[in-house]
Amino acid sequence: MNRLFRTASPFHLSPFWKLVSYIVLGFWAFIVIFPLYWLLVTSFKQPVDVASGPKFVPFIDYQPSMHAYQELLIDNGIEYVGRPYVTTVTIAITSALAALLIGAGAAYALTRFEYRPKPGLILAFIGCVALVAIIISLGAPWPLALIIGIVIFFLIAQGIGRRFKGTMSNDDIAFWLISQRILPPVTVIIPIYILFQQLGMLDTPQALIITYCAANLPIVIWFMRDYFQSLPIELEESAFIDGANRLQVMRRIILPLSAPGLIATFLIVLVFSWNEYVMALFLSGSQTHTMPLLISGQNATRGPQWWNISVLVLLVVIPLIFMAIALERYIAKGLLVGAVKG
Repeated sequence: MNRLFRTASPFHLSPFWKLVSYIVLGFWAFIVIFPLYWLLVTSFKQPVDVASGPKFVPFIDYQPSMHAYQELLIDNGIEYVGRPYVTTVTIAITSALAALLIGAGAAYALTRFEYRPKPGLILAFIGCVALVAIIISLGAPWPLALIIGIVIFFLIAQGIGRRFKGTMSNDDIAFWLISQRILPPVTVIIPIYILFQQLGMLDTPQALIITYCAANLPIVIWFMRDYFQSLPIELEESAFIDGANRLQVMRRIILPLSAPGLIATFLIVLVFSWNEYVMALFLSGSQTHTMPLLISGQNATRGPQWWNISVLVLLVVIPLIFMAIALERYIAKGLLVGAVKG
């Protein structure tokens, strides 16, 4: 009996605790996988089967049917499901790539260069932007308002800019960037809606791509900044000594070494854009309907159509699952590098 509790090393579990850990992990795996199984079996149910109570086992509890798949994918065809699906894929991938490109560059700059911006100049810039917006709202041409704002900011920076005290460090900049994700989307959706309305960009893919890219930039910068800090700077210094320029160092050293972090960050940002609902609800219309909006629209007058919802959710979730499985090695490495620093 004592053998069940003995272990040869403190880093190895005894047979008893191995059994306990397998039971706990199996139970947790069941909790995680069961919702997907429930979606799958519900997608093959008739409305009467859904309304008559829980049925878990096909061919025993109920007779499977392709009713929901027939209605959504064949009867309605490309117009009903195909267009929102293509729109979702296009907007999510484009915005995620744009956020990754801009955010990775910003994160690299925050780890390799020292910035000392003055809060006074930042506030002056914000004030000039607000002034430009007010002038445009009063009916002035936007090129004239922009020139006025630039001239005023230049005069402030050259005149009293040197008297501003205090500077911000790179850590302050990084914290300010990630703090932009603290605000819920509802607090900024009205200004964003008015902005794109004035620009005539409502119900266009460009509006959602720009919004998703801006919303996900802080996440990309935060993740990639931590990853770039884990890369030895001595590699870059050696390349500079050998005559390489900054672009060559980025292409031949930084990008290959940071591939796991880039892939992991891209997938996380892609999921955020893929599942986003609030921004799409306000900024999209009939031409840019996304899958989250289509799923929420299945709540008809007769109640939620769970069979249709299950089919649509599977169409949204399955590509992400396969992508995560295919990139699992890179994702694990990208998320863990930098977790322990000496």
